[in-house]
This record gives sequence, C-alpha cells and structure tokens, in this order.
Amino acid sequence: MVSGPGLLLVWLYGVMVVGALSRSAYQISTAFDRAPLAYTLSAVAGVVYAFITYSLVRGGDTARRAALVCCALELAGVLAVGTWTLVRPEAFPDATVWSDFGMDYLFIPVVLPVTGMLWLRRKH
Repeated sequence: MVSGPGLLLVWLYGVMVVGALSRSAYQISTAFDRAPLAYTLSAVAGVVYAFITYSLVRGGDTARRAALVCCALELAGVLAVGTWTLVRPEAFPDATVWSDFGMDYLFIPVVLPVTGMLWLRRKH
C-alpha cells in the first residue's frame, strides 16, 4: 500500500494521466490533421504517466525499478520536447503536455519525474 509522500506522487501522476489522455483523445478525434505530432506526443505522455502510476501502486522491486526507468525516460522526453518547442515552435502549431517544459500544466511535467526519481531512489 502506498502512503505518505508516495500517495501524493500517485495522485499527481493519476491527475496527469487523466489530463494528458483526455486532452490528446479530444485533440486526436477532432483536429488530428492540425497538429499530429503534438497530439501524438500528448498521448504518449499520458501512456507514460499511466504506466508510472500503475508501477507505483503495484509496488515491489520490479515495479519500482520500472517506475524509476520510466521517470528517467519521462524527464528526458519533457526536456527534449520542451527544448524542441522553444527552438522550433513552428513544428508545434498546438501545444503538447510537455511543451515549454509543461508550462500549461504549471511545470508539473518537469518537476514530477524528478520528484518521482528522488522518492523511488530513497525508498531503496
């Protein structure tokens, strides 16, 4: 059972799952041709958030290691997409969850994986 700071982490990842997947599902179903890269990246972010949430809830050494690896990959994605959206904004006619390092999401996308990695590493 997850408790304490881990519960907050699970809750925040759960909120991000709902936000990213609902945003991307709406955008893909209504205007995919407008910004296919952005909408696909938002869907990928939602799937990553879902896997991390599941791994944190599941617990155990294997799930924790998987969550740690996914948090690192998530951070790499946020940094890469965030940089890409600043350097080549024309490639993104609409924002992704990770655009501008998650500015539309109060920078939670860049803070969350760092917090997750610190918490996961400390728990071992």
